[in-house]
Amino acid sequence: MAPKISVLMGIYNCADTLPEAIESILNQTEQDFELILCNDGSTDGTLAVAEDYQTRYPDKIVLLKNEKNLGLNKTLNRCLQAARGEYIARMDGDDRCDPTRFEKQLAVLESREDIVLLGSTIRLFDETGVWGIRRMPSQPKREDFSWGNPFNHGSCMGRKAAFDAMGGYSEDPRTVRVEDFHLWIRMYAAGMKGMNLPEPLYDLRSDLTAAGRRRLKARLNEAYVTGFGIHRLKLPLWRYLLVLRPVLLGLLPRALYLKLHKKKLGLLANPEAQGDGEENRA
Repeated sequence: MAPKISVLMGIYNCADTLPEAIESILNQTEQDFELILCNDGSTDGTLAVAEDYQTRYPDKIVLLKNEKNLGLNKTLNRCLQAARGEYIARMDGDDRCDPTRFEKQLAVLESREDIVLLGSTIRLFDETGVWGIRRMPSQPKREDFSWGNPFNHGSCMGRKAAFDAMGGYSEDPRTVRVEDFHLWIRMYAAGMKGMNLPEPLYDLRSDLTAAGRRRLKARLNEAYVTGFGIHRLKLPLWRYLLVLRPVLLGLLPRALYLKLHKKKLGLLANPEAQGDGEENRA
């Protein structure tokens, strides 16, 4: 019998963090799932870790292997093609989930037929522990996409029918690193909608300076997808000015960028404060 949930996890050179990520899936209170791992040409011990878990949990874990590194978008599409579940959940090989994540997300999607995509607030952590919380908009609207991605990819669970209707993730080079942003825009343009749960159900491994290290190519791709979204979602012309936002952020002096980033996360006035709900890609 097909599982209710298919978890898509592209893995690349994450041998040290992969066990914690997989364990957080295996320890879910909702156990009606399959975990689809796809090794994307790793050069460390990632494949060996994945093979060990697949051997130990053959009824839970499917292992795919790319002969060479293809990138996350193509890797996730390969996972999507193998998925048998009614719902698609995302997970990254260096993050972790709250044990109740699947249970809570599934309950909402089962009761809200109008919702095709469901994310959550996320916690940010590193080797020292959780250091920040980033809240996402609870009811993302079309206008929100001009300010950036209103969903955190790893925290999302959605209906497979919606992923299939969109043809999966774009493999256009201009959408690399923002393939999820591009997909959500297409869903919204087709009349679909999503929401984010206020409870933090996903832990994103990140240090405070990680966003400041994003390459210019990634920021240019984000600018392209922002413009794509403004066009596809038929937003006012003045919003095309926001296409420059990702690039301008990348050009800021590092000290100023980090100060703005801390302010967004509420870390300047109170190190334990939670984020303010702004989008997750600054």
